[in-house]
Amino acid sequence: MPSITAIKPQKNQKRVNIYLDEKFGFGLDLENLLALGLRVEQVLTDEEVEEIVKKAEFHKTLEKLLNFATLRPRSEKEIKDWFKRKKIHESIWKKLFNRLKDLDLIDDKKFSQWWVEQRLSFRPRGKRIMNYELRMKGIDKKTIDEVLSETEIDEEKIARELLDAKKYKWKGLEESKARQKMSEFLARHGFEWEVVKKVVRGFVEQTAIDRVE
Repeated sequence: MPSITAIKPQKNQKRVNIYLDEKFGFGLDLENLLALGLRVEQVLTDEEVEEIVKKAEFHKTLEKLLNFATLRPRSEKEIKDWFKRKKIHESIWKKLFNRLKDLDLIDDKKFSQWWVEQRLSFRPRGKRIMNYELRMKGIDKKTIDEVLSETEIDEEKIARELLDAKKYKWKGLEESKARQKMSEFLARHGFEWEVVKKVVRGFVEQTAIDRVE
């Protein structure tokens, strides 16, 4: 049976390396080191080593996962994608999920609210685009509908501001061509046809008045 011959701190000071029979055995966080009462010259069975390694791997993964999950709100799909990308063994997925839920770090509705707020603040788009983006993030239709209905979104105002910011693109075009280009632009940015028609018509009329004045 292997014996612990050395316990050496890692660079980050939060973990240690355990050496078994003079060879590196595994890394372990300080919390588990203290909880397990491991010490130099302690003899372990192979089964005990295997169980300790499982705990060590879980806590090491959890630390990295918390860094990822606390950067910004995350959806459940983003967490699952992270598991796959980092090749985390499926046997600990549920335990990791539960830990994040206990810490209130996974909530699809909160994520959706954050996503919509970010869109409106930094990259305004119509509801159709936001709906699509949230579906791609794995959010269910009911949650998306709730968030979009609860959030004050003035699509006409957003569309007018987008047109105003890009009006140089249509300067000098014939009115019919300008209308077409503006309509296509707004449609690509996720606005429904009724909003597009109303905003383009008002924008053309307003810019015509501005030219006259």
